[in-house]
Parts: sequence; structure tokens; C-alpha cells
Amino acid sequence: MKVYTSSDVEAVNGTDVRLKCTFQSSASINLNSITVSWSFRPLGPGHEESVFYYHMRAYPPLEGRFRKRAVWAGDIMSRDASIIVREVKFTYNGTFSCQIKNPPDVHGNAGEIRFRVVHTASFSELLLLALAIGGAIGLVVIFLVVFVSCRRCAKNRARQRHTEVDQEAPRKERKDPTACHPSRAVHLYVSQSSFEMDSSDGMISTASSNEPSSSSEDERSTDEEVGGDSD
Repeated sequence: MKVYTSSDVEAVNGTDVRLKCTFQSSASINLNSITVSWSFRPLGPGHEESVFYYHMRAYPPLEGRFRKRAVWAGDIMSRDASIIVREVKFTYNGTFSCQIKNPPDVHGNAGEIRFRVVHTASFSELLLLALAIGGAIGLVVIFLVVFVSCRRCAKNRARQRHTEVDQEAPRKERKDPTACHPSRAVHLYVSQSSFEMDSSDGMISTASSNEPSSSSEDERSTDEEVGGDSD
């Protein structure tokens, strides 16, 4: 029979502690014959006393310092013979022993746990707790950073996509500047002038191809009549 336990266990005063004990037997497990015995030997002067006993069912102690304090927490078929000690006290400082017999496998050393009760958690336990909390916070921060970065990248891509669409739209609307729609065309009318040279005085006179309108001739005749009347 091989029994495995933690060599040293430290607990804060008033807390519940699980004392783990597992085993490996060369014989098949027989629930009707296998037994588990937990005992305690105090650190100072005192005699060894029973803590817990299991044979087909749990037998907690009826007297002593562990009365109503030791609770079965194992599973024989899983090769687990652990117990829980509730509300530990400073008088629990000492050595706990776990012995298992599974006939015909009854030979082997018992597992021993050096148990120590303290006022507060030790530096190593506080360090492990701090590391666990720091690791959890670090994971949350990393997750938030990744999440924010992904959202920012998505926004930048969407903005870049909209910018490209806005830049392509005017390019599609551009047309050949030499071609325009007839309705928007500006028609330029060039008045054609004819040039005549008077052979008598060598002067050049310009005559417009557009004939003067009748309204201008009427204005001239009216002006001449007004002048005659004034004389």
C-alpha cells in the first residue's frame, strides 16, 4: 500500500482545511474490507488520538479535540481518503497521519502531514494570492486592449473605405471638357463685318452685315423734324 499526502500544511486560525490523502493499492478495492484511519500527534507533550475512522461508512470522533470538527471528504473508489478539519485552532499544531489497509494489501507506511496554525497567511501564500489576482487583472486588461484595438481598426477601415468611395464619386462624374450637353452649351454669335475702301479718300469704312432696324431710322427722321420746327 502506497499513501500520498502533503508534507507540510499551513492554515489560518479559524478556517476550514482539507487534509488530502490518496493511495495506491496492489489489490483490487474491496469496499467491505478497506479501512481508513486518521490520527493526530500534538506538537507539544500529549498522547496520540484518533481523528477519523472509515469502514464502509464514516465514523467521526465522539470525543476529544476533533469532535464535530473532522468531516469525511474522500471517495474510496477514486482512491481518495481525504478529510476536512473545520475551524482549526492553535491546539491542532502537530502531525496528522493517514493509514489505509485494503486486505490483503495491509503493509505500507502511513502518510504524515506536519500541520501548523498561524494568525495570518504567510508571505508565500500572500504572494501566491497576489500573483493570482494580478494575473487575473492582467488577463482582463489584455482582453480590453485587444478589444479596443480591434474596434479602432474596424473604425479606421470603415473610414478609409468611405473616403475611397467619396474620392471615386467625383472621378466618375467628370466629363470631357470639350464636349457638353446641348442644353448647357453657350452659343457665341460673331457678327460679321464687311470692310470697304473708299477709293476717293483712301478711308476704310466698316459696314455691318446686320441691317439697321427701322426703329433707328424713325428716330433720326423725328430728330430732323424737331430741328426744323425749332428754326
